[in-house]
Amino acid sequence: MAKSFLPRRLSGLVDLHGPTFRRRALFLVGGLVVGLLAIAMAFLADQAQALFGGIAGRWWFAPLLLTPAGFAASAWLTRRFFDGAQGSGIPQVIAARQIENPAVRERLVSPRLGLAKIGLLILGLATGASSGREGPTVQVGAATMALLGRIEPHRQPGLLLAGSAAGIAAAFNAPLAGIIFGIEEMSRSFEQRSSVLVLVTVIAAGLTSQAVLGDYTYFGTASGSLPLGWQWLAVLVAGVVGGLLGGLFSRFLVLFGTGLPGRLGAVVKRRPVIFAAACGLLVALSGLVAGGTIFGTGYAQTRAILAGGLMPWAFGPLKLVATALSSVSGIPGGIFSPSLAVGAGLAYDLHPLLQGVPIAMLAILCMAAYLAGVVQAPLTSAVIVSEMTADHALIFPIMVAALLASAVSRLVCEEGVYHALAKGLLRRLAAEHTPASVQPAAHPHP
Repeated sequence: MAKSFLPRRLSGLVDLHGPTFRRRALFLVGGLVVGLLAIAMAFLADQAQALFGGIAGRWWFAPLLLTPAGFAASAWLTRRFFDGAQGSGIPQVIAARQIENPAVRERLVSPRLGLAKIGLLILGLATGASSGREGPTVQVGAATMALLGRIEPHRQPGLLLAGSAAGIAAAFNAPLAGIIFGIEEMSRSFEQRSSVLVLVTVIAAGLTSQAVLGDYTYFGTASGSLPLGWQWLAVLVAGVVGGLLGGLFSRFLVLFGTGLPGRLGAVVKRRPVIFAAACGLLVALSGLVAGGTIFGTGYAQTRAILAGGLMPWAFGPLKLVATALSSVSGIPGGIFSPSLAVGAGLAYDLHPLLQGVPIAMLAILCMAAYLAGVVQAPLTSAVIVSEMTADHALIFPIMVAALLASAVSRLVCEEGVYHALAKGLLRRLAAEHTPASVQPAAHPHP
């Protein structure tokens, strides 16, 4: 037998048939596919919003008809054919990582649900939902990795984590945010064996997005600093207001997501499609009051506020209301971009009280604070906002605002919205299956 002249570690790297190479190739290919899917979702989401905007611009009353009908259709399709595609999709992935049984796991994360998520998200945006695409990209990314993971089924939990992180990285074109999201939000711990593979997947997704779309920042580039002094009052205000409202928003979603008690809860359970239509009507009315600014992801409005543009005073509060209604209606759609838009809208309303602070800086602080208040993941929120605006000079004020907001949020809502909803999903699945089939995995593999 010929003796290998390569060191053992180098030999393992170049062994094209070895398990190590197959595993790394699996994560690499998965990252590339997730990046391409994220680009496709971004394009389709923009087209859907443009379509709705054109219709609403031509006929002012169109949202009163189109939005309730779209919500009802999306809710019916989701419940009838694609149960598990509701909401942002992030709670489903968190829950799926804790399930051992592959058949039960597929009820939350599967290629079929991933494709449905894309189509139903576009339907919602085309009919005026206040939803984001980043959360759905997480579920689509996890579904992609789950499909590839059939090659090595024992690595499913690590693959789902990598797909989720890659989804955020590609959706925001922010690779560091994807890594932090995987650490802080998806796993709440980070297995050392998973770190390199998750990093490979995130880098592949981020580079794919960057190669196609260029080296852009999600909300443009902001610059400036916040010197120590009275201007740091803006950090305190952003943290308290963002944390309080973010916590209330989360508590509202958890209340509906885990089963609303009383007569109203019984009505929602018996007539989910009618409830969705009612939510759509309220979203349409909010849109008319706010001059049509609250529909869609909120990306354009956030960018306008950061650039110093004008916005209706009601944009921030009504965007919060519209996002809450869209989220509890049962239609697929995320809350990341709308939450950032709510934060920017709150800054717009608070700016007259803090006129010495530039509106762009205040908006960045409020975006990070409100998002941290919603998800109770301060590091993820701070890094996402910092990367999206490319304003690294504000990183310390952003982190302080996010940490403060997360602490304030916990006074209102004990747990972050994603993990609270994931626990509700696990309880529901446990009631429908034998306990052993949905018990949490003891030692997830990378």
